[in-house]
Amino acid sequence: MILYPAIDLKDGQCVRLLHGEMDKATVFGDDPAAQAASFEAAGCEWVHLVDLNGAFAGEPVNAAAVEAILSRISVPAQLGGGIRDMATIERWLSKGLARVILGTVAVENPALVRAAARAFPGQVAVGIDARNGRVATKGWAEETDVMVTDLARSFEDAGVAAIIYTDILRDGAMGGPNIAATEALARAVNIPVIASGGVSSLPDLITLRDTGVIAGAISGRAIYDGALDLQAALSALKA
Repeated sequence: MILYPAIDLKDGQCVRLLHGEMDKATVFGDDPAAQAASFEAAGCEWVHLVDLNGAFAGEPVNAAAVEAILSRISVPAQLGGGIRDMATIERWLSKGLARVILGTVAVENPALVRAAARAFPGQVAVGIDARNGRVATKGWAEETDVMVTDLARSFEDAGVAAIIYTDILRDGAMGGPNIAATEALARAVNIPVIASGGVSSLPDLITLRDTGVIAGAISGRAIYDGALDLQAALSALKA
């Protein structure tokens, strides 16, 4: 199982939100590129990036910070937030991003996800963010009646690289991930599932890994707070 350290970008800074609310942001640093480089130096195989402003705006906002990160690291990075048309997908991938994450458009324009996955094999992931099993869009600001598993299954034949499943009520709260829901999703689909939201300790990671069906886990606040020791986590996952 791969550990994806998260860099959430708001106004060019590294932040973490509580439950996805922009007015509940904690700033952890003003040099995202240096933060990404430190993750690579620690031995991380991937870096997970989120353009928070972009998620609300519907278009990239923190492009300068993302480009600075891409110029500093050699490990692959994936980015979500505000990527809602083919031109933006093409632009990011051409700049060296390894994978784009499509969230809102997965609900509103699934044909775009399918077209992008065909055009860029292995480089398109679907981000599914949910409250109580129902998908939320537009930076989690809007709830839908779409069920998580139904949305995930609709892309099984599309060739997407991964599904990133976030339980919004767990995100940034340091209360542990929704392991049962994440495992159930991973068992329901044949697409690799990456857990996000509330991954805050080494036992969380071990429990996710030991399901045997979860491909990765994203953690942000716990790493910045020191609740999750990055070196210990990487060592444990390699064991």
